[in-house]
Amino acid sequence: MKYKTDYHVHPNYSIDASPVEIKEYCNKALELGLAEICFTTHVELEPERNDIDNFVILAGQKVSVFNEFWLDKYFEEIVEAQDEYAGTLKVKAGIEIGYCPGVEKTIEKMLNNYPFDFVLGAIHCLRHIAISSMKESPVYYESRDLATLRQDYFETLEEAVATGLFDCIAHVDLYSRYGFKHYGPDIHSIHQGAIEPIFEKMARKGMGLEINTSSLRRGLKEFHPSKEIVQLAAESGIEVFTVGSDAHSLEQLGDHIDEALELLKKLNLTNHGFTKRKAYPIEAGYLPLQAASGSESGK
Repeated sequence: MKYKTDYHVHPNYSIDASPVEIKEYCNKALELGLAEICFTTHVELEPERNDIDNFVILAGQKVSVFNEFWLDKYFEEIVEAQDEYAGTLKVKAGIEIGYCPGVEKTIEKMLNNYPFDFVLGAIHCLRHIAISSMKESPVYYESRDLATLRQDYFETLEEAVATGLFDCIAHVDLYSRYGFKHYGPDIHSIHQGAIEPIFEKMARKGMGLEINTSSLRRGLKEFHPSKEIVQLAAESGIEVFTVGSDAHSLEQLGDHIDEALELLKKLNLTNHGFTKRKAYPIEAGYLPLQAASGSESGK
């Protein structure tokens, strides 16, 4: 049986996600034939956006991400799910951290205090503007040219990678999500010459690259990142790849995962899973269930 994973799922803790609980996602994962699911609640830390982004949802209420009480509850729920679905579904404790320079110590503290299986790093904001947002991104794009976008994005990405805090980088060409509307097809080549040295640093650190399928449901023709960028990553020495739907609702779970796994197969690359921040290969998309040990999370 094909061994399918989804390593980018936002449960009801993420402020922009549907109110779907962890166990609901687990039940859906079984219906879809997923073997592993990794929850990656959003954590945004940028001080300039403290009143906008830096929250999670706990019991229906907004709570500061800096109040670690929510993480206690998060891990409690994940451990319960790991116990309940043992032998049928591997449930992993992850997080997606929106990086901006200057928040490294806060990230370090959070990661040191909790036994995450998987830590995704992402660039969601440039110059304090959310380029990941349909509403906000025009504020950035309409007043800056492609050269500025290229410099802003890849300088920030390079700093994120240099921290060594992340296991994997999410949707690395996210700027194309809403940037294509403003810049046209030229946006698909701004990575050339800028991303290769960053990928080489990622490879040296053993850092992975995510194949994020959410682009397809937003009308883009390729994954985040594009096939060309995935090939550049492989040529630069990156060996660890993950696949994720970036689900923010139950209907999005597992979205286009089969196609993402097929892309990796065509490029002779290997999907990976993570346990306690250690990557393991899932050869050709197949793996006996017992071979991928679940985490024993808990504070």
